[in-house]
Amino acid sequence: MTTTSMVSAELHTEVTLFYARHMRAMDEGRVLDWTADFTDDGVFETNVRPDPQIGRAAIANGAGGAAQKLLDDKVLRRHCLTTLDIRHGLDDVIHASSYAIIVRTPPGGPTAVEFLCTCDDELIRANEQLLIRRRSVKRDDLVFAPTLGA
Repeated sequence: MTTTSMVSAELHTEVTLFYARHMRAMDEGRVLDWTADFTDDGVFETNVRPDPQIGRAAIANGAGGAAQKLLDDKVLRRHCLTTLDIRHGLDDVIHASSYAIIVRTPPGGPTAVEFLCTCDDELIRANEQLLIRRRSVKRDDLVFAPTLGA
């Protein structure tokens, strides 16, 4: 990741509020609101799957299936972002890196950490709003796992 300088307090606040709204949308099962934060040709890659999801429709399809399973199982999931690091990149790209603690609460509890991951996003500005052009998520419990298909 090539970066130039630290960001202003205003941009840091804007990005922080973006993530608060974005993650809450997924946690509340509002998949279309969540996926609307990606560009039409956005990319979502993770070490959980061998191939990235490319395009808002593919991302929505994957997220929708996950959200429906949680709803069917009556499980609450919360994404708690920490250690947000925001940097300017080339061509007006904003790089945002964070740790995400994923908390799961089944019916009757107990609430527990499900997994921890790193999230690296490339954000761009379109029509005065931030959008995710590329997201890379790496679950810590899979970092040293054998590669898929190996």
